[in-house]
Amino acid sequence: MTRGLFVTFEGGDGAGKTTQAQLLEQWMISRGRAVVRTREPGGTEVGTLIRDIVLHHRGEVAARAEALLYAADRAHHIATFVRPALERGDVVIQDRYLDSSVAYQGAGRVLGREEVRDLSLWAAEGLLPDLTVLLDLDPAAARARLDADEKPFDRLEAEKEAFHQAVRSEFLASAAAEPERFLVVDASRSPEEIARVIRERVALVLEDGPDEVGRAD
Repeated sequence: MTRGLFVTFEGGDGAGKTTQAQLLEQWMISRGRAVVRTREPGGTEVGTLIRDIVLHHRGEVAARAEALLYAADRAHHIATFVRPALERGDVVIQDRYLDSSVAYQGAGRVLGREEVRDLSLWAAEGLLPDLTVLLDLDPAAARARLDADEKPFDRLEAEKEAFHQAVRSEFLASAAAEPERFLVVDASRSPEEIARVIRERVALVLEDGPDEVGRAD
């Protein structure tokens, strides 16, 4: 049976994760792979309820409670959705995973990277992605994209620039610590350029030659 593949997309809000996840999904399907797209929080029915609390609750959510809610979503999501898909041999393409918790709660909420990472790994029973794509974008540029969308900001999007700078720095630190897992891409490049860089790396993960990448343009 074809082995499953777990790809996660990380980066600040407005970096283009949804667009690139969709483009990668289309490419993988064109190559005959079964693909499931998901996200955290909110990839399951339970996760949707948790997402509403952590992102849209009007009152204050304590920082530790926020971290624990994300971990609860992750534990349920991985156990009931992601692992079964990988065991079927599917490609799982996911918007955000534990690296977001390390960045947003560990650095942004100043709870500590190791503490949040350990909590996340415990919740996910140690599951790490085969590839994590970090779409890196200056927070000011990301905010301009979000403003252009004219949508209400969620609780994290509405945080001040210093918060988002801390989040970006932590994402880059995580990528530097695990270069074999991360692909860091300049998110200010065109969507087409970014998609090609991602396909090249995915092809290497799947042990394909570079010619395989060009055929799906």
